[in-house]
Amino acid sequence: MTKPPLTLYMAAPRGFCAGVDRAIKIVELALQKWGAPVYVRHEIVHNRYVVDGLRDRGAVFVEELDECPPDRPVIFSAHGVPKAVPAEASRREMIYVDATCPLVSKVHIEAARHAENGLQMVMIGHAGHPETIGTMGQLPPGDVLLVETVADVATLTVRDPLQLAFVTQTTLSVDDTADIVAALQARFPAIVGPHKEDICYATTNRQEAVKAMAPACDAMLVVGAPNSSNSQRLVEVGRRAGCAYAQLVLRAADIDWRALDGIRSIGITAGASAPEVLINEVVDAFRARYAVTVELVETAQENVEFKVPRILRVPA
Repeated sequence: MTKPPLTLYMAAPRGFCAGVDRAIKIVELALQKWGAPVYVRHEIVHNRYVVDGLRDRGAVFVEELDECPPDRPVIFSAHGVPKAVPAEASRREMIYVDATCPLVSKVHIEAARHAENGLQMVMIGHAGHPETIGTMGQLPPGDVLLVETVADVATLTVRDPLQLAFVTQTTLSVDDTADIVAALQARFPAIVGPHKEDICYATTNRQEAVKAMAPACDAMLVVGAPNSSNSQRLVEVGRRAGCAYAQLVLRAADIDWRALDGIRSIGITAGASAPEVLINEVVDAFRARYAVTVELVETAQENVEFKVPRILRVPA
């Protein structure tokens, strides 16, 4: 039986970013150094395949520090943690390794610096997301105001409109965030922004690739997890950029083939915490059903690498 033709557009960049790669490497090196079990507070990155693989090797994932025994190492996830968490680990004399993405740490430092200068902080982010919780937790409770939408800006109550600064979650929609920033600046003209954009390079690059690819696609699949903010944003960006059917899938088994019946082109991308093995699995699933022609849609090249903490470095 002849397979129907399909043009498969592959977004580039896609998948793992430097912060995710570093965080996974930290858990792997910790297991090598201290043996199992090594505890990890929260999912190291938002991907079940990655987490399950590390769990099989001896990582134990917990939500709170009090679930960790004091005599085993604990790793803090790539999303960052409130200041109180490492302080409590130190009080308990625990060995801990901070796997917070350096670009998230940059936002933490910005927030602390602005607060030291007497500015009240506004954070643009998603309530309940680990990164938002970690960033807001760099300052005392109540010192950071959270806004999620343009509408939130209109109801914001601040101490002094002349003494404000804002930071953002690193994995937001670039376009949505620009609208919220514009609303903040319109209402509070004196508000101070980041020295450099807080939304990270990987989030921006993956969204730009989707924008370039979407108009040519009958459908688009984003390989990623439902609790991955940057993956969810790729779905939204794809739909806004002209692809009516854009869906998130954890892996090939989640593809709804009936919804794709009759398509002639599809775009494939992946969130920053999705490994290439799952992307290849999705591509192979299409090759099994279609006569696939692959076209690369590359909008940027990435060569960023972050070093692991000194405590885990192997001597040269």
